[in-house]
Order: sequence, then structure tokens, then C-alpha cells
Amino acid sequence: MIKVLVVDDDFMVAKVHAGFVRQTPGFEVVGVAHTGAQALVEARRLTPDLVLLDIHLPDISGLELLQQLREAVPELDVLVISAAREVDTVRRALRGGIVHYLMKPFSGDDLRERLEHYQRSYGSLDSSKSTAEQADVNRVFGLSRAERPLPKGCSVETLRLVEELLRGTAADLSASEAADVLGTSRVSARRYLEYLSEEGRVTVQLRYGGVGRPERRYRWMPAG
Repeated sequence: MIKVLVVDDDFMVAKVHAGFVRQTPGFEVVGVAHTGAQALVEARRLTPDLVLLDIHLPDISGLELLQQLREAVPELDVLVISAAREVDTVRRALRGGIVHYLMKPFSGDDLRERLEHYQRSYGSLDSSKSTAEQADVNRVFGLSRAERPLPKGCSVETLRLVEELLRGTAADLSASEAADVLGTSRVSARRYLEYLSEEGRVTVQLRYGGVGRPERRYRWMPAG
């Protein structure tokens, strides 16, 4: 589970953002702070994995706080969520090593998309792995093949249905089982599942038994 600290000076906005985080599988809100001083105290106490950080705080600029948070908790990652649109502000935040910059106002889906990207990308570089593959690094820097077009005949709408099915299923699925639920052909379901496998969003396991080739089974990529 990825621990998240929400930092925003507006109590209601912080509550809404925390609600968005709680709706994203694999994430939990461990604390909320409304000032820079409070954020530092909570970061040291809770040692979160990720901070959702606003730029405009009553006692300090979020850009300055970003560096202080890093000094307090070196392993911390920061995702900026702010109404600040100045190019210089965005550049300074990027130079500070943030994982993403999301401008207000935004929807729950917008934040979930960034959180899931963080989960997939940075989770592939967890400390349990002694070496990284180029694909792991590419995902962190936004160079994964996720930007490539879908296979011919595939649609974004159906891809989302496949993703939702996998996210909501505890066990792994075969292409045939996915097809039964989605109401598509096995061949079509497999194309989507293989696409997600190539993008690093699902894991694939082979189930042996019976005659012929082993069955490929797909599971949504677990949180890092």
C-alpha cells in the first residue's frame, strides 16, 4: 500500500483530494496538513511514500517546502497539485524532482490517472529489485510504449472496460474468461490483454496442464 500525505491550505479541498486518493486502489491517506510547518511534522512522523503538495501555503512556498520535505524524508516522492500556472513555477517544481504536476481544478479521474502512473512506474523500481530493466526506467520518464496507438480494430472504450475488469478481479484471468465477461471474442480479449502486458500494466503467468500450449493468465500489476 502506498502511503499518501495530503498538503493543502484549504480544509475542504484537502478533504476532497484525500477522498480521490482513497478511491484509488493501492493508496491510503495517512495524514493531512494545511501549513508547511504541519506538513514537515507529519512527514517526519508518518514517513509517507508520496506527498500531494500545494504550492500556495500560508507560511511557506510549496517550492521551498519541497526541498525541506526531501531533507526530512529522503525517500519521499512529491506530486504537486496547484492552481499555480506560471512557467517559472512549473520549471522550478520539475527541477525539484517532482513525479508530476497537476493543475487545479481537476477531476478525480485526472488524479487517479497520475496516481496509477506513479504506482506502475515507480513501483517497478522498488528496493526488492537489484537491477532495473530499460522498460522500468522508460516508464518513470514517460517513454513507455503506452503512447503508441492501440492495435488495429481496438478501441479506447473497450480497453478501459478490460482495465476495469482486471482491477476489480482479485484472481488472474484468461482471455476466454475475460471475453465471457466483456461479451467479446476470445481473440479480441486477448489482443487487449497482450497490449496491456506489453505496456507493463499487467503480469502474465503460464498455467500448465492438459494437452497443448500452456494457458496465459493475466493479472493487474500489483502496487509497488
